[in-house]
Amino acid sequence: MTRLIRELAKLPGIGEKTAARLAFHLLRSDRSLADGLADALRTLKEQTRFCRTCYGLTETDPCPICTDAERAADVICVVEEPADLIAIERSRGFRGRYHVLQGALSPLDGVGPEDLRIGGLLQRLRGDVVHEVILATNPTVEGEATALYLARLIKPLGVRVTRIAHGIPMGGDVEYADVVTLGRALDGRRDM
Repeated sequence: MTRLIRELAKLPGIGEKTAARLAFHLLRSDRSLADGLADALRTLKEQTRFCRTCYGLTETDPCPICTDAERAADVICVVEEPADLIAIERSRGFRGRYHVLQGALSPLDGVGPEDLRIGGLLQRLRGDVVHEVILATNPTVEGEATALYLARLIKPLGVRVTRIAHGIPMGGDVEYADVVTLGRALDGRRDM
């Protein structure tokens, strides 16, 4: 039990108390829950890899998104991490292709352009197929620096570069939004 708690506590966002609750829950549950969890973890590590085209997570290479003929091949949405790709897919608002950088520029953490999947992106843009790249990096200092760096690399290739809008979330109140978010919301306004 102690070993399981220690292993669970290594997961992000899981402290020792939560790890203990999870371990005791697994102990009290049917064996099928533990077996299913163990099988899912084993399958994850054995069969999941990065797509050689977009660097998203997949069990087949290239991934189903890259091989889907129904998706627009002329628009690529660039994200930092596979979790960002999954979030955009859940929105069902984008029907193009993706490129996952596997991080963001962060000189303080020793992450430079050579540490990201930028070369693969530029290689994809060298043909005449892609007409727009949507930069969907996070609205952090690192994400903004990455977006600016990519825009400077991509624009000379004759490809349109756009940035996702930033603003007030649905259900949010204007009075509680920070000044940067409000400024970006105003800058990104559109006609109705």
